[in-house]
Amino acid sequence: MARRRQAREAALQLLFQRDLNPDTSQYAARESLDDLLQEQELREFAWQIYVGTISRIEEIDLEIQAVAENWTLSRMAPTDRNVIRMGHYEMSSMGTAPAVVLDECVELARNFGNASSSSFVNGILDKLIPGDRDATASEDEPASSTTASVSSDADS
Repeated sequence: MARRRQAREAALQLLFQRDLNPDTSQYAARESLDDLLQEQELREFAWQIYVGTISRIEEIDLEIQAVAENWTLSRMAPTDRNVIRMGHYEMSSMGTAPAVVLDECVELARNFGNASSSSFVNGILDKLIPGDRDATASEDEPASSTTASVSSDADS
């Protein structure tokens, strides 16, 4: 797990660099990644997060904005914004378990952000969990029907 954390740190550094300097070329990003990580497997994992996040950044930003109550992306600290972006990408597109992504992203926010970054990142990413029952529940479906089906399953 610690090895992948290094790759996530490298991906975050690349996203942060690109966020502050949008003209950063993929060549320069790749060179930076080669300097940051020695193992090919980790470079590939970090590159997948970086390129994937960038390729879906407009969609990701819209989804973040939809759940970030009273926050605009431009008001978020660059570190927080990019941790959330990459975490959302990893959960929604790479199939990494949400619990793993939340844990890893909270640690990144704690290590690279400010005092409130970890709780802020956790709160936003929690709302972005794919298939979250609160986000996908039908308005016509009463909340008690879920409870009823759970209790009837327990009786079986």
